[in-house]
Amino acid sequence: MQERRTSPVELLWDLVFVFAVTQVTTLFSHDLSWIGFGHGMLVLALVWWAWSAYVWAANAEQEESRVLRGVLLLGMVFIFIAGVALPHAFDDRATLFACTYACVRLLHLVLYAHASRRGTASWSAIAGFATTVVIGMALLIAGSLLDEAIRVWLWTLAVAIDYAGPAWLTRERLRGLQRVAVAHFAERYSLFVIICLGESIVAIGLSASERPVDADLIVAVALGLVATIGLWWTYFDRFAATAEAALRDHDDPVLAAADAYSYLHLVIVAGIIIFAVGMKVTIHDVGAPLADVPRLALCGGIAMYLLGNVAFRLRLVGAVAYAKLAGAAALLAVFALGGGLSALWVTALATLVLVALCALETLEPRAA
Repeated sequence: MQERRTSPVELLWDLVFVFAVTQVTTLFSHDLSWIGFGHGMLVLALVWWAWSAYVWAANAEQEESRVLRGVLLLGMVFIFIAGVALPHAFDDRATLFACTYACVRLLHLVLYAHASRRGTASWSAIAGFATTVVIGMALLIAGSLLDEAIRVWLWTLAVAIDYAGPAWLTRERLRGLQRVAVAHFAERYSLFVIICLGESIVAIGLSASERPVDADLIVAVALGLVATIGLWWTYFDRFAATAEAALRDHDDPVLAAADAYSYLHLVIVAGIIIFAVGMKVTIHDVGAPLADVPRLALCGGIAMYLLGNVAFRLRLVGAVAYAKLAGAAALLAVFALGGGLSALWVTALATLVLVALCALETLEPRAA
């Protein structure tokens, strides 16, 4: 299959996921506790897996495919409704969220079945992970009908089974799933990172718009924007292009793509969203000491993002990004030692770590 780039209908599809990501951030923000964190990570894993599944299926289709266009447009309706229900997925809108989300995932299998008929995807590999998709969606819907405590356990099991399908249960068959159109594939995941970075900018702007403008607010907003630029820099300045080239020359491209992009990018995406939640609280409490949970969200979110980048690099080129490891350690130190600091100072220190990391990596000789 000739390599291609992202099609206009896929960009339209991404716009709906911008809304879904925004709703995930809202869910995190409404409950800054360990339980709330668990709920947020659970739905983020679901949203991410749905988006990632369609990248793979679309990668096996031609850009002008009418089936691809039809499935994406129909899927947009369901994922948008799921996004509307998402902030209340653990209370009165659980079934609405579960059913519409399940429709999105089952439509993905329809798209893959069409690709297999055209000979651009392996039916045996599809049938293998389709079983885990169906089981996972059944558990998701069943859990939505039960009490919250049981729902969380069933939804966690559903996510585990769904993720386990291509990761372990059908891994050998996955090798022959399809020929990866590398340019399209790498571009799609880069675009999702951009979507999440955009959500962090929106979160900063909306939080700032709810407060009177003063010097502290302006500094906090500027620091948040610089930190977001730093997150962008660490992903796109060097390694995004290197990763695409490494995937193109990889001996086992399907499994490398699954590990490095579908699985490890969840850590990268989660880090950005958790950072955005931390920035929302920081701006709201800009003149006061930053509590433990939002301080952990701010510093830990960036650290998680950097560690995801470290794992991404290690999987594709076998090299360890020591500067990013040091940056993650420094951010965790800011969290541990910053209990008495104001929100503004915590943000300043976290941003300083990112700026130093970007400067250090920029001065390094260009290498894999």
